[in-house]
Amino acid sequence: MAESPSLFANVPRSEFDVPGRSRGLLDVVRWRYLLKLLVRTGVTTRYRNSVLGWTWSYVRPAAQFLVFWVVMGLLLDLGRGVPNYAVYLFSGIIVINLFSEAFKNATTSIVGNAPLVRKVYLPRQLFAVSAVIVALTHFLPQLGLLAIVCLVMGWWAQFSLLQIVAVIAAVVLTMLFALGLGLFFGAINVRFRDSENIVELLLMLATWASPVLYHWTMVADAAQKIGANWITQIYLLNPITQAVELFHFAFWVPVTDLAHSDNAVIQANPVAPDMLSNTLWAFVIALGVFALGQLVFRKLEGRFAQDL
Repeated sequence: MAESPSLFANVPRSEFDVPGRSRGLLDVVRWRYLLKLLVRTGVTTRYRNSVLGWTWSYVRPAAQFLVFWVVMGLLLDLGRGVPNYAVYLFSGIIVINLFSEAFKNATTSIVGNAPLVRKVYLPRQLFAVSAVIVALTHFLPQLGLLAIVCLVMGWWAQFSLLQIVAVIAAVVLTMLFALGLGLFFGAINVRFRDSENIVELLLMLATWASPVLYHWTMVADAAQKIGANWITQIYLLNPITQAVELFHFAFWVPVTDLAHSDNAVIQANPVAPDMLSNTLWAFVIALGVFALGQLVFRKLEGRFAQDL
C-alpha cells in the first residue's frame, strides 16, 4: 500500500520552532494574551477573601507614612530643615513601594508558578513581567492619593508638562530597574533559594540608600567631611535615588514654599543637581542591569523545570 505524501514534506525546516526555545522578551509580545491573563489573575487574587480589598493599597503606604513621619520626622528629627516634610516623605515612600513589590514579586515569580513551569512550556519571562505590571496597578492608587493631596495644596497652580514627564520617567526607570534585578535574582532563585534572603536585605537597604527619609544634601555633607565627594556622585546615579528625586521635583517642589525655608542649603538646592544628565545615566545603568538580568535568565531558564 503506497504511503500518502506528508503534508509538511515541502515545508522548509526553518519554518519550524524548536520546542521550548525562548526568544526572550519578544515572546512576551507574541504571548501578550497570556500576559493579560497573568496580570488579571495577579490583580484579582491578591485581595481575594479580604474584607477591605483594594483599600489595602492605601492602608499600607498610609501606615508606613505615619510610622516614618512620627519616628523619623518627629522623634529623630530627620526632617529638620525640610519644609513640607510630609509630602516629601510620602512621594518617596510610594516610589520605594513600587520598586520593592516589583523586585520581590519578579524574584519569586518562577518559583511561585512552579506547577506551570514543570508541566507546560510558555515563555518564563511572562511571569516576571506580569509581576512588575501587577505592582504598577497597586502603585497607581497611591499615586492618585498623592496627586489629590498635592492638588488640594495648590499643585494645579504650578502644573507643567515637565512635571508629568518627570513622573513618567520615574515610573519607567523604577520598573525597568526592578525588572532587570527581578530577572537576574528570579533565575538564580530557582536553584538557590538564598536569593530571596538576599533580595530581602537589598529591599531593607533600598529605603536608606535613597533620599526618602532625609534630604540628599545630608549625604553630600557627610561625603565632604571625609573628603570623598565621589560618594555623592555614585549615590546620585542610583536609579532609585533619581526616581525619588524626580517625584520630589514633580510633587514636593511645586507645593512647597522654598523661598521661606529656614534651611539655606535646601532653599538653594531643593532637588539633586544635574537632574537631566543624572537621569539619563540612571537609565543607562538600569538598561545595563536589565540586559544582564535578561542574559542570565535566558542562560538558566532551560533547567527551570528540572530544578523545580
